[in-house]
Formats: sequence, C-alpha cells, structure tokens
Amino acid sequence: MNAVIVAVAQYLLFVLALVAGLTWLALDRAGKVRLAAEAVVGLALLGLGIWLAGSLHADPRPFVQNPSLHPLFPHPRDNGFPSDHAAAAGLLTALVLRYRRGVGVLVGVGAVLVAAARVAAHVHHLQDVVAGLLIGLAAGGLAILLTTVVVARLTGSVGTPAP
Repeated sequence: MNAVIVAVAQYLLFVLALVAGLTWLALDRAGKVRLAAEAVVGLALLGLGIWLAGSLHADPRPFVQNPSLHPLFPHPRDNGFPSDHAAAAGLLTALVLRYRRGVGVLVGVGAVLVAAARVAAHVHHLQDVVAGLLIGLAAGGLAILLTTVVVARLTGSVGTPAP
C-alpha cells in the first residue's frame, strides 16, 4: 500500500498535467491560444498565491513536528504550507474543467487523490493540501476571468456603447 501512496503522491500530478496537455491538443486554434494564456496567467497567480500563503503561515511538516513519523519518501524539512503539488493540481482542475467538464471532474478527483496521498505519506497536514487545492482553483478561476476580460476588451466586445 505504501508504494501506491508514494506513486500517487509523487507522480499522479504528471499524469494530470498530461491530461491537461491532451485537452489542449484537442482544442481548436482559438481554444489553444486561450488555454495557453490562461495557463501562463494561472501559473503566475499560483506562484504569487503560494508565496503569499507561505509567508503568512508556517506549518512544519508532520515528520518534523512528530519525530516518530517518517515520510514515505525523502522530503526537505521546510514549510509544508501550502502544498505546491495540491496547488498545481487545483490549477489544472480549473483549467481543464473550463474546456472539458467530464475530463475536468476526473482531473479534480486526481487532484484530491494527490492531496490525500501527500497527507498519507506524512509530508503534509490536511490544512496544507486543502489550502493548496483552494489556491490552485482560485488561481485558475481568476486566470480564466482575467483572460476573458482582456480578450473581450481587445476585441471590443465589452464596454462598447450600443449603436
């Protein structure tokens, strides 16, 4: 069972990224440009969100707080808040959900599995992964909103008076 936890905790995120990439490939040209822009903006917002949350709150990893716990894989003894893996999985969920609802739900389930496995592997507390998922989802939602507004303004479809 530990091997499954380690595999999910360390590698499922790459599978989720692959699914997001395949989703991107299935889009038309305009969709590809839009998703790429949302991903770039989302990554910037994600980095900012992770940095801000980590600056405001410190949470020693479970194996640091409790020396009788041992992580299932080698991990640095740094601040565990928020979970970078869960945050990235949350961002992927938001972006894929926008274009392919069913696939996005599967990516969301995968994101929750990544988060749960990180807790089960003793490298994060529950608050770390929940915060990470929420930061990722928020970054994705905000990136989609910002990109939509910018594209609408550039094309003149928002804020122009009716004739």
